[in-house]
Amino acid sequence: MLFKRLGIDLGTANSLVYLAGEGVVLNEPTVVAISIEDNRVVAVGNEAKDMLGRTPGNIMAMRPLKDGVIADYVVTEAMLRYFIDKVCGRSRLFKPEVMICVPAGCTQVERRAVMDATLSAGAKTVYLIEEPLAAAIGAKIPIAQASGNMIVDIGGGSTEAAVISLGGVVVHNSVRVAGNKLDEAITTFIKKKFNLYIGERMAEDVKIQIGTAMPQRSLPTDGKKEIPSKMEVRGRDSVTGMPRMIEITSEEISDALQAPLVSILNGIKGVLEETPPELASDIIDKGIVLSGGTSLLHNFDKLVVKTTGVAVHIAEDPLLCVVRGTGVALENIDLYKRGISRR
Repeated sequence: MLFKRLGIDLGTANSLVYLAGEGVVLNEPTVVAISIEDNRVVAVGNEAKDMLGRTPGNIMAMRPLKDGVIADYVVTEAMLRYFIDKVCGRSRLFKPEVMICVPAGCTQVERRAVMDATLSAGAKTVYLIEEPLAAAIGAKIPIAQASGNMIVDIGGGSTEAAVISLGGVVVHNSVRVAGNKLDEAITTFIKKKFNLYIGERMAEDVKIQIGTAMPQRSLPTDGKKEIPSKMEVRGRDSVTGMPRMIEITSEEISDALQAPLVSILNGIKGVLEETPPELASDIIDKGIVLSGGTSLLHNFDKLVVKTTGVAVHIAEDPLLCVVRGTGVALENIDLYKRGISRR
């Protein structure tokens, strides 16, 4: 083929690119650093993430997507151009075809913004696929069958829960609470309890290392590796303004995460409540499949089982499910055309 075909998972926290015929070729944070004086893009991806919270006055590092949708159109376009150039090369004869995924609950205006930004960034044709459908394809769920399958994709900005049958989304719910809101909950908790300001990278480290959806004490010991019970956290004292270090426990973080976790669980329960009885019986047999980075939060699967009473499975490589599904759909457009829109 003379032109390349790209599948892009444009996430709030990370963006991944799938090149047809090769697989996932790029995985970088969705962060852009901009020069304030002339609005020039200074850095994108990993390089820009290292600048978060560490920039001088004339440079601003920012996330151009919020809650799964575009918050800054111009910066998103510049970031997409960077990703396309990096994969396809700056000097190319033919523009690539791009398939990009969007939250199932996003509006027509938000969908058009994604399409326009992708076309302006150098795409020849843009296809849109809904995130739950892409995640289900990437998790190798047989979505074409006349049988109900439930997928919950929890990323950085939004939680997408959907029941899929015959290759289409039957019931879906999009909650704009996910990994970033968990980070914010940790930041707020530490500020209130310990008078300590911490950065978003520190909050993310705390969540990954000792964050848990259910306290360890409330779970049976089943021989699995236990998470560390405490961790050192560094930040700036809100009273004295001096750098300070504290020690925080896993149980304290578990308490801090309960409010956003309840919002996520309500979104999952909302889908189950609206599912037709025949499909609900299929879901009881097969269970719920979790994908997305936030599904890796310690004991989150156990919390979903406790809340819904339905078995839960975490997909293989949950971080890559959406981009892999987008890539597979791009390579087999005729098979999945019912769930794809084109521009």
